[in-house]
Amino acid sequence: MRGIMIQGTSSDAGKSFLVTGLCRILSDMGVKVCPFKSQNMSNNSCVTQDGLEMSRAQAVQAEAARLRPDTFMNPILLKPRRDTSSEIILDGKVFDAPAEKDYYRTFTKSHGIAAVKRALNYIENNFDVIVIEGAGSPAEINLNDSEIVNMRVAREADVPVLLVTDVDRGGSLASILGTLDILDITGDKERVKGVVFNKFRGDPDLFKPAVKWLEDNYKIKTAGVLPYVSGAAIAGEDSLSIKWDNKISSDIAIGVIRFPSVSNFTDLDALDFENDISLIGIDEDTPEKLFNNLDAVILPGSKNSMRDMAWLVKTGLADKIKNLYKRGCFVLGLCGGYQMLGARLLDPDLRENAELKEIDGLNLLPCETDFISQDKRTALVSGNFKFDNNIKVTGYEIHFGRTKILENDLGVNNLFEIEGRGEGAAREDLSAAGTYLHGVLDNDEFRAYWLNKIRIARGFSARNFVDTRAIKDKAYNLLADSMRENLDMKFIFNLMGM
Repeated sequence: MRGIMIQGTSSDAGKSFLVTGLCRILSDMGVKVCPFKSQNMSNNSCVTQDGLEMSRAQAVQAEAARLRPDTFMNPILLKPRRDTSSEIILDGKVFDAPAEKDYYRTFTKSHGIAAVKRALNYIENNFDVIVIEGAGSPAEINLNDSEIVNMRVAREADVPVLLVTDVDRGGSLASILGTLDILDITGDKERVKGVVFNKFRGDPDLFKPAVKWLEDNYKIKTAGVLPYVSGAAIAGEDSLSIKWDNKISSDIAIGVIRFPSVSNFTDLDALDFENDISLIGIDEDTPEKLFNNLDAVILPGSKNSMRDMAWLVKTGLADKIKNLYKRGCFVLGLCGGYQMLGARLLDPDLRENAELKEIDGLNLLPCETDFISQDKRTALVSGNFKFDNNIKVTGYEIHFGRTKILENDLGVNNLFEIEGRGEGAAREDLSAAGTYLHGVLDNDEFRAYWLNKIRIARGFSARNFVDTRAIKDKAYNLLADSMRENLDMKFIFNLMGM
């Protein structure tokens, strides 16, 4: 089939970055291009219009290609539960067994590769060209027999490979040479047709001797040296990509709890576009002085709410959050974080975790969550903000558990009205609020409303909302422009059969 595969010398080398940029370039040319990653390991997911679950990274690439996200772009999603176990999402639905130690010997060679072949066949019949993203590194020889995300996919699709490496982290030449040497052993070296150096800072002329040496000695084309592109950030896939500050550098400081099982941290990406906001990663090692100067705290999603709530208690963060709240700090909970804001979490049948049947929450909202006899809910939803009906919201629900508001005299009611039902919970002044709605902060008017509550409480003026859709579109264009300028696009298009 016509297309190309982007593989990397390591995780976070720039594979997603290049795929996203290529999708925008080809879309600009009027080419019907499809992004694809056979298997993604990430707790950052989203929901399609069909109510199916897929990786957030491929949804971003679809957005760059001006497409509606669909599960054939990411047929397998692994959502880590523990170090040795993951939930398997196959074709958008939960598979009937976790990905434990026998995963690579069983699932990949049966259901997994079959799903990959189905997706590739569909894309070949419905798109002009495919841009495939690999995972980690293709040089993981311990996985070669059963991997279905790197060279196995390149062979199935019969596409050439570009190898990308991150110059900024150092050792990029050694990473390329080591990768090529191992691929020579496995017989896949000939499929690699070029390399891209990513995130280069400084004078590119200083790097030319390295490029010449590589081409002269390894006879492999350097497709380009891509500079660090400021303002073209792409949503991250996993917790390795979290780059929250460790200092307050703006008017408003918002702490984000770094749960051991943090999920869907891309829910916070829109806050990066607010120039008066600092996002501060918070864990048990955060200095007391920094913690006490926070204006708000966000509890993001969690893959294991019961266990992460126990972690909050054990580390003392639970008491610190409650004390901050008493001093006027705003608190927002998203999905699992919302569950933890309540009075109790109940799991008598150990359906959400294997250790705890009940645990007290932070009790900042009079709510109770149970994990009794309820399947996982995945849905794309829309509705109204209860505190201002002129504000519309959209988002997606991906959660296990049911939360109800208990009788109270605190004025706590639903935060949203979603398709005729109440959703979420909040105090009247929004000092404590929670919702199951992933992507809620991507709603510009709602985000501005919540932030303005904090700004005014801290003596700052309210601000108009920031148009994040326009900013993201600009970022895709900026990335595409940089790739056109710094990569040999004619060479790349020839590789793709265009």
